[in-house]
Amino acid sequence: MHLYLHIPFCKQACYYCDFHFSTNLKYKNDLVEALIKEIVLQKNYLNDKRLQTIYFGGGTPSLLDRSDLENILDEINKHYSLDQEAEITLEANPDDITEGKLKDWRELGINRLSLGIQTFNDEQLVYLNRAHTSKHAIDCIKMSLAEGFNDFSIDLIYGIPSKSHDIWKKNLDTALQFDFTHLSAYCLTIEEKTVFGAQLKKNQIKQVSEEFAAEQFNYLLDQTRSQGVEQYEISNFSRDQHYAKHNTSYWQGEEYLGIGPSAHSFNGVSRQWNVANNAKYIRSINQGIVDFELEELTKVDIANELIMTGLRTKWGLDLAKIEDLINSDFEKTTHFFEQEGDLLKDGNRLVLTDKGKLIADGIASDLFFT
Repeated sequence: MHLYLHIPFCKQACYYCDFHFSTNLKYKNDLVEALIKEIVLQKNYLNDKRLQTIYFGGGTPSLLDRSDLENILDEINKHYSLDQEAEITLEANPDDITEGKLKDWRELGINRLSLGIQTFNDEQLVYLNRAHTSKHAIDCIKMSLAEGFNDFSIDLIYGIPSKSHDIWKKNLDTALQFDFTHLSAYCLTIEEKTVFGAQLKKNQIKQVSEEFAAEQFNYLLDQTRSQGVEQYEISNFSRDQHYAKHNTSYWQGEEYLGIGPSAHSFNGVSRQWNVANNAKYIRSINQGIVDFELEELTKVDIANELIMTGLRTKWGLDLAKIEDLINSDFEKTTHFFEQEGDLLKDGNRLVLTDKGKLIADGIASDLFFT
């Protein structure tokens, strides 16, 4: 089983981010207390009380004090047991990382970091409205390694507007020189309810072309392969099979509980998500109520989720699972993409080719049941 905790605070708003967060830290202590109370309220959501992963996401969990994290983990340990090799991840921004914090995190049992680098270029960091500098980025990686955090992920963004691919190539080459276990690389997408979304609507910024982004993605594939870094999901890469256990659980349809405002939960038959408002969240939790919306999943819903997530991974889409859910000749639908060179059949599984990875969402959408 898996546990996610959403920490909805940031120093400042990244212009591309559409996750739920607040830059007002006034109610941080109240929110942490509410998280702890929700852990109690939701203690029976997961039938299996043994956790394989805990993930502190956000927002910016690295803004929390040691005592905040300690109190949250203490409450978790009252209701769950941890696998001997449980993965406990904390998302951290480079400007928050100090030797003292790294030491605290290790002492608390946090054994994996997700470092929000995004780019090693100062001009791009300003463009994205990140709070750190390229020096912070380099220093935080070196400090993490020196403190013994060998299991960490570097997050990068490609497809940032630029005159050439030189910055992206330098960003990736810089990342690959470090002894990380995991790399996440996402294409910059502009969502409507973000600063970039508003700027795009006013023609104040431009998006890169699909061709430009595709060239950077292909460079990413070439360089990671040349250094033995395995792509196991479209946006995720690892050394020596250090796959992100928590995120992999999502892609493989495992059950998880989400704690905090906007956090999602999944129990195999339904999905629910908490209210995405800090004040409403705190108020309802203090009344002993979890304010959430619920979606009961049909067999079609579950099949479509398997298609979307399965195709993104190196393990591919399990055709037997689809056939168990939906009585149809699914392979007739996939045949077109196999002929086009977008999909390969590997035994009873379908996997994307490099060509198919560029249009993965479109392929999945075309394969969805209605």
